[in-house]
Amino acid sequence: MKLARLKLSLLEKIISFRRSNTVRNSFWGFAANGFQSILLSLFYVILARKYITREFSYFLIANTIYQFLAAISNLGLGQWFTREVVSITDHKILVNKFLKLQVYSGFFFYIINLTLAFILYSNSSIRALIILLGINIIFDNIIYAIKCLNIARFEQNITFKILVIDSLLKFLIACILFIYPLSIVSLSLCLIFTRFLTLNFFLKFGSFNNINIIFLYKYKITWNEIKHIVFKNWPFLVMGSVSIIYWRIGNIIISKSLTLLDVANYEISFRVFSIAQILPMIVVTSLFPQLIEIYNKGNDAKFREVSRKYLILSIAYGMFIYTLIYSFADIIIPFTFGRNYLSTAACTKQMFLTILLFPSAVLQAVMLTAMKLEKKDMFLNLISLSVSILISIIGLLLVKSLAVINLSIFISFLVFHICQDVILVNRKITTIKNVSLTYAAIFVPIIVYHLSALKLQTGILFPVFWTIIIALIGVVRRMKWSYSPITIAKRTNYPRF
Repeated sequence: MKLARLKLSLLEKIISFRRSNTVRNSFWGFAANGFQSILLSLFYVILARKYITREFSYFLIANTIYQFLAAISNLGLGQWFTREVVSITDHKILVNKFLKLQVYSGFFFYIINLTLAFILYSNSSIRALIILLGINIIFDNIIYAIKCLNIARFEQNITFKILVIDSLLKFLIACILFIYPLSIVSLSLCLIFTRFLTLNFFLKFGSFNNINIIFLYKYKITWNEIKHIVFKNWPFLVMGSVSIIYWRIGNIIISKSLTLLDVANYEISFRVFSIAQILPMIVVTSLFPQLIEIYNKGNDAKFREVSRKYLILSIAYGMFIYTLIYSFADIIIPFTFGRNYLSTAACTKQMFLTILLFPSAVLQAVMLTAMKLEKKDMFLNLISLSVSILISIIGLLLVKSLAVINLSIFISFLVFHICQDVILVNRKITTIKNVSLTYAAIFVPIIVYHLSALKLQTGILFPVFWTIIIALIGVVRRMKWSYSPITIAKRTNYPRF
């Protein structure tokens, strides 16, 4: 009897879970970014194997400048757009206003891209690549607007299909290198053409007829209106771009302070890290509208409950990914990218220290935004970024090592996380006890894992460690269920035989 009721309850939870908008939206977002990151990683694998380190590093530097500016050029208005679009019925004017802003901003930041090409680098090859790849900033801004519309409408399956095509085309371009040795400039031109095709796919299939080119061209937005929207929502710019700037600015510092091999090592490590970022980023992005709705209804208990559940999942995910990379990076990296990058495994392990904090940090950032505390979160982002840059510069003056950059990012994320906790405690969303338990849950098992790795091979330690963790979770959950008030009440209502 009890087993039947338990199975029925479990079935109801699974059905409810599958019907959840957050789950469905997260699935399509994860699928889109998952396929994209895998194919993009394969793209970089081929480039690393087919180009010499010097040419590969030139491409990485130019790509870093482009991505650095692309992260800022969208002005972080995606969250503003999501917040506005869910509260209106006529989307056409808002979508065109948002899109017009993105077009103007894209052209403005491409001019900045041209300026940086000549200010930062004297090498003509790097300059040429920066000028070419920077064109993608304009295309990316328009695509960004349409992707935000898909998120707000819970239609990320459209984004999934188009991004898979985009990534597949890039991968096929890289595969040409197995047949014909394209120059790095020719490769860049092919990538620009691919991005242009992707933009057209989004305009034709991903905009739900909300975008009309003629209407967009005729639609006027005044300078005062632009200033009002941007300055009113500028905290979103900081919050939306700092995560990318963390990694991109690190590569820029490396390109000016260390060797071209260090540039390649850092970028390869980041490409592996970017795959690990996908799931937590997509989940919190899809969770954002739900948290807004719960908070606006004043249901603080539900807000705490949902946040706590996803926080536990974030901690578990970070621990699993870190131990996986720590255990197998020495095998995975050289096998994937070639023996020219044997030293990359150590850099990857250092970088993945941050994954212990990254999932819960982005979750708490979204919580603060849902609570309309984006300005506070913005200042935390600025503080964290400043800490990262300061430690990087001072550290590189003392030690010329790539480890300085990786550790500076980890320390800055720790500062960011602690500051978030202080705000959430003050707002009574969590308690000091829960915060302490969170850090204990993150770091104590990892310290145990490192100490155990001194005695056991990591290939054996990894499955043993996670078998023990899963068993402990099962025991705790069973005890919690057995001694819950509902379970005890049910027991007392049934006669014993």
